[in-house]
Amino acid sequence: MDDQSKDRSPIVEEQGCPQPAPPKFPEGGLRAWLVVLGAWCVSFSSFGYLNGYGVYQDYYTKHLLAGEASSTIAWIGSVQVFFLFAGGIVGGPLFDRFGAVILYLPCMLSVLSVMLTSLCTKYYQLMLAQAILGGIANGTVFAPSMACVGHYFHARRAAALGVTVSGSSLGGVLFPIAISRMLRNPSLGFAWTVRIMGFLILVLLSIACVAIKGRLPPRAGKILLPRAFLHLPYTLITFSIFFMMWGMFTPFFYLPQYAQLHGMSSNLSSYVLSVLNAASFFGRVLPGFLADKIGRFNTLCVEGIVTGILLLCWPACKSNASILAFGALYGLFSGGIVSLMSPCIAQVTPDPRNMGTYLGMGMTIVAVAGLTGSPITGALIENSGSYTSAAVFCGVVVLFGVVLTFIAKIRLDKKLFARV
Repeated sequence: MDDQSKDRSPIVEEQGCPQPAPPKFPEGGLRAWLVVLGAWCVSFSSFGYLNGYGVYQDYYTKHLLAGEASSTIAWIGSVQVFFLFAGGIVGGPLFDRFGAVILYLPCMLSVLSVMLTSLCTKYYQLMLAQAILGGIANGTVFAPSMACVGHYFHARRAAALGVTVSGSSLGGVLFPIAISRMLRNPSLGFAWTVRIMGFLILVLLSIACVAIKGRLPPRAGKILLPRAFLHLPYTLITFSIFFMMWGMFTPFFYLPQYAQLHGMSSNLSSYVLSVLNAASFFGRVLPGFLADKIGRFNTLCVEGIVTGILLLCWPACKSNASILAFGALYGLFSGGIVSLMSPCIAQVTPDPRNMGTYLGMGMTIVAVAGLTGSPITGALIENSGSYTSAAVFCGVVVLFGVVLTFIAKIRLDKKLFARV
């Protein structure tokens, strides 16, 4: 049986939880697609900007923070990833309670964090401005925007969210190219390069604030819903995504440095992330359409298996051609993990009015993976002097996440069989 229940009620049974009447979803229309546009802008300016961190990592290592270890500098990106996910525990429940009005303040803070980053010259300043403030602000916006898309789509939810998160891939293509080229321009330098990024993000988030409007009525009750973790499919899918994300981000941080280690020029290596993210654009859109046909958990398993195998094969890529091919394939398949995170969590949310809360709580668990994954692999790289141990660690934890996804699928299928 397919792991979806779209031919039945969109609300998954949860023991001990009263089930409200299933809502109807527009599955399209001008308002729905405007919300997708607004959420796409959020994805572009949050995850998309973060996907270009590898360029900052390389610049900080060689110039601004040349005296710091590479693994120490990686903490800036990892803390930003952590708060980008963990901010959902604030933004998600607030969206469920008060609607899209809660987006305005964190959008302003997101722009402020970029502008403050342009003034930074010390490690602690970058940690405060870029990592902590930027991560919290973006995280508080990201979860509500994803949840709001779920207010308008059910049968086509994975496709709609796939289009939404494709913004992060396109941002991951454009930001590294723009940042690396401007950093090499002596008339701009670091400060004005970052400020120009800030002005671009300001425009995008302004569009998001206008376009994103909630549809379902606000819910009452507790801010957080810890009983959700008593629902086994929700817990399993949350931790499966945790393990996949734990290993998934390492190439986004270290692939340019890996390429230079194996003889690629500094100029060409700055485009490796753009190749990865360009492929990830298709990897985030296409699995969404596929998942609505063959099942979201099924598709996530396939994406995770191929991603894990690619990570295990990473150390064998030593020529320019093989590194670029790895980047393209890795972006294509790892992108599906990001795009399917929200639809899979939404699928096991009993009441769509709680979607922001469930997504926020799940993203907070995943945040720990984002915080620790790259520093762990950075330490493995420095201690071993090669990328092999890091690649093996990443591949194994991603494949373990696939195992948990498969168990969650079986558990969910048993519930659906029980209802027939």
